[in-house]
Amino acid sequence: MKISARNVFEGEVKNIEIGAIMSNVKIEVTSPEVITAIITKESVEKLGLKEGDKVSAIIKSTEVMVAKD
Repeated sequence: MKISARNVFEGEVKNIEIGAIMSNVKIEVTSPEVITAIITKESVEKLGLKEGDKVSAIIKSTEVMVAKD
């Protein structure tokens, strides 16, 4: 995956709370720290996210995006 963002953290999805519109995704990164990403329900479904998935937390100055290979 190629991306212009410089702040990329590899990690594992530890918990997903799916709401009506937004979802709260907890990602444990290698430190072991946890990054919380608030993303749309549609994004969780489109990425097929589930607990235990290996993902990347990509940090942009005002938001956290989630990527999955």
